[in-house]
Parts: sequence; structure tokens; C-alpha cells
Amino acid sequence: METLPLFLKSIGVGLAVAAPIGPMSLLCMRRSLTRGWRQGLATGAGIAVGDAAFAGVAALGLAGVSAFMLAYQKPLHLAAGLFLLWLGLKALLKRGDVQAAERPEGGLAASFAGSVLLTLTNPPTIIMFAAIFAVLTPSGGFDPKGAAWTVAGVFAGSMGWWIGVVAAVSLARHAIGQRARRWIDRTSGALLILFGAVELRRAL
Repeated sequence: METLPLFLKSIGVGLAVAAPIGPMSLLCMRRSLTRGWRQGLATGAGIAVGDAAFAGVAALGLAGVSAFMLAYQKPLHLAAGLFLLWLGLKALLKRGDVQAAERPEGGLAASFAGSVLLTLTNPPTIIMFAAIFAVLTPSGGFDPKGAAWTVAGVFAGSMGWWIGVVAAVSLARHAIGQRARRWIDRTSGALLILFGAVELRRAL
């Protein structure tokens, strides 16, 4: 199996999965804007690791893991919804002064771990990866080496997207004032609450 073409295709898959606007995109952009590029990169790296984990499950055909996560997807959606609601409420209820808006709200490790867990609370992503890999899979299936290159490619593509997002938001961060940042933060908080409500609805 030629690894380079597979790796390049997997990069495209990682980009395609990361690009759609959703709660994780909003979270990464919000942290980059209000807490700096390091927090944004930690969040993006967590999302990329979550995507890579789903890619690994799909590439290796781990039906047991897929079945388990899909069987418990309602509790996972419930957890994701509550977490998004909590993040949104924190943004809306934050004090309006500049110092509070700029104060770090957690370490890089916490941002990374939270992003991984939040990404993994979306089990249907496995189905999406499985459908994509059904097209990419060679006739003999993925061997361990091919699966490893696939996972690496998905991570690289997803991480590349988040680096671009963080870079763009960081540039914008220095071009807007503190007041505008606070309003953007509150708007993103309201949207996170909306996304959380959608997740709770999926849990019912």
C-alpha cells in the first residue's frame, strides 16, 4: 500500500471534518479571541486528537467500540449539552470589566482535555468517518501501518485547519477593541447555549 497518497487523502478528510462551523469551531475561536492563541491552539489540538481517535476506530474497524458509543450516544449528547450550556453561561455571566475578560480561565492542559472529551461525545462522527473510509479503503482493507498513516493524516489535516483558525482570530484580536471583544464573547456564549440546547434535545 502506498502510504503517501493515503496520507494526503487522509489530510483532506481531516480538513473536511474540521471545517464545518459548529460548537467546537465556536469554542476554539472564542478562546483564541478572549484568552489568547495558546488557549486556542490547545483547544484545536484537543479537537484534532478527538477526530484522530474516531478515524482510528473507523480505519481499524473496531465495531465493538463503535457499537458501544452509538448505544450510549444519548448520555454522551446529554454530557455535551450540559458542558456547552456551562461554557455559554460562563461567557454570559462574566463580569464586564477588561481585567475579568482577559483573565485566564484555566490551564492549557484543561482546555486540551476538555476539547478531546467534548469532541468524543459525538459518536455519529464514527459513522461519518466509516462512510468516508469506505471510499478510501484499499481492497484488502487497512493494515496497521495504513491505519496509522490514516490517523496521522486526519490529525494533520484537522490540526492544520485549527492552526489557521487560531492565526486568523489572533490577528483580528489585535485589531479590535476591548469593548468589541466583550460583545463578541457574550454573543459566542449565547450561541454555545443554543448548541447546548440542541445537544440536550438530541439526548431526549
